[in-house]
Amino acid sequence: METIASVTGGKVRGSTDGEISRFLGIPYAAAPVGPARFESPKPVPEWSGVRDATEYGATCAQSPYPPAIHALVGSDGIPGDEYLNVNVWTPDAGGSGLPVLVWIHGGAFVRGSNARTIYDGSAFARDGVVVVSVNYRLGISGFAAVPGAPLNRGLRDQIFALHWVQENIAAFGGDPGNVTVFGESAGGMSVVNLIASPAARGLFRRAIAQSANGSAVADAGDARKVAENVATALGIEPTVAEFGGLGPDQLRTVQDSIALDLMTNPDPARWGASIVSNGLGILSFFPVIDGELIPDRPTDVIAAQPDRAVPLIFGWTAEEFRFFTFPTGIAAGITDETLPFALARYGLDPAVAEPYAANRPGASAADVFAAVITDLVFRDDALRIAELTEAAGQPAYAYEFAWRSGVPDLGACHVMEVPFVFDKVTAAPGLTGPNPPQPLADEMHGAWVRFATHGDPGWSRFDFTTRTVRIFDSPESYDVADPRADELRALRRSQKG
Repeated sequence: METIASVTGGKVRGSTDGEISRFLGIPYAAAPVGPARFESPKPVPEWSGVRDATEYGATCAQSPYPPAIHALVGSDGIPGDEYLNVNVWTPDAGGSGLPVLVWIHGGAFVRGSNARTIYDGSAFARDGVVVVSVNYRLGISGFAAVPGAPLNRGLRDQIFALHWVQENIAAFGGDPGNVTVFGESAGGMSVVNLIASPAARGLFRRAIAQSANGSAVADAGDARKVAENVATALGIEPTVAEFGGLGPDQLRTVQDSIALDLMTNPDPARWGASIVSNGLGILSFFPVIDGELIPDRPTDVIAAQPDRAVPLIFGWTAEEFRFFTFPTGIAAGITDETLPFALARYGLDPAVAEPYAANRPGASAADVFAAVITDLVFRDDALRIAELTEAAGQPAYAYEFAWRSGVPDLGACHVMEVPFVFDKVTAAPGLTGPNPPQPLADEMHGAWVRFATHGDPGWSRFDFTTRTVRIFDSPESYDVADPRADELRALRRSQKG
C-alpha cells in the first residue's frame, strides 16, 4: 500500500507494510555536483507531482571496501547525483508526537551510506519510534580542505539534514522537540562534533555515540596539505574550479591512493601532524577545526562550554581494533618483537602493554596490541566525554559491547553492536557468524528505544563515584564499576609520557 507525505520540495510516495511506512531516498538538499560539490548545501529544488520514495537513493562517490572488510560488512555504491538524501521509517505517518531517532552512518568519513540492510529502521518503527537515516558528503567531496571552499561540507550536510528533520518530521508523525541523534564510528564522531558545534544547537535533544571519540579532528592547515597532495596526484591546481571538474571515478581513485599513501608513509612533514596523529592511520579526510562549525577539539569545547552537553549514551565494543588488525592481515606482523614498535607508532610507551598482557593470560602480541589501541582510540575518549557530560549536569550512560562474534578472530570488534542496536542480527552473518543471540538484540535495541522515548535506557547512570558501565553480553548483561581501570590508568600515563 502506498502512503503520501508532503515535505520540503514537494510530495513523496512511500510504501506501507503492516503498520510501518517507509519513505526512501528523499532529497533534503540540492544535488552537489560539479562546482556545487564544494559549496555549502543548498535547498532542494521543488518538484511537481508526487515523487516516488520506495527505493534507496544514490550514495556519495566511494570505492568498495577491500575484500577482507567487504566480506564482513559489504560495500555501498548506488550511482546518481541526488545523494544528499534521507530515509524515513514511521509507525504512523498520520500520527503525532512520536520520538525521533536520526542515524548518521560510519565508514571513516570516506565510505558508507544510509542504504545498508543493517541500518533498516523498521524495528524502531515497530516499537514506536520514527527513524531518519542520513547520507552526507564523504571523502574529498565532504572533507577535503580545498582553498576557497567552505570546510566541513559533510558536517554541514548533517546539520542541513537536521534542519530538514525539524521542518518535516511532523509529516511522518514525529515530534521535532524529541529528536535523538545517533551514529557509529565516523557517524559517532559526527555526533560528538554536532554536540560541540554552535550551528547544531537546538536541533536535537539527546545523543548516542557508538564507537567514537572526541579527538579525531584536523587542523585546517594540515587538512590543506592533504588537499594539495590530492591536487598534485591529479595534476591540477588546488582550486574550487579544478576540484569541481572531477567526476566520481576520479574522486574514487584518488581517495583510495591518498589513503594508502598516508597509511604506508605517515610523514607529518608531508601530511601535517594532526592528520597523522588524530587520524590514527585510518582517517585521511575527516572533520577540520574551522573556528565556526568546529571551534576546537570537541572534548575541549564541551569542557570549556558545559552548556553544550546533552543527555548521552556513549560506548564502545570490547575489542574494537580487532576489526582493523585481524581480517586485514596486520595481526600476523605483530609479534613479541614488533609489538613495542607498533605501540610506539601510536605515541605510546611500550610498557603500557604490561597490564594488558597480565590481564589476558595466553594472549598473543596481536591480541594485546588490539586491546591497547581499542582503549586509545575509543574507550579512553568515551569515558572522558561521559565525565564531561556528568560534570555539566547532564545524564550520561556508558556501555561496552562484549559479545564475541562466531566468525574466527573477530571477537567483540568494531561494528559488531550495530545489527543488535537495529535488531537486524540475521542480516549480518558475515559479521556475527551463525546464530547470534536474539535476546541480546532485544535488550540493546530496547534500551535505545527507551532512551529515545524518555531519556533512560534502563541501566545505571555513569557518575564519578561508581563509574558504572553496562556490559552487553550473552547469556546475560550486567553493570560493572569502572572495568579494567588499571589498564586505563596505564594508558593515560603512557600518553603523558
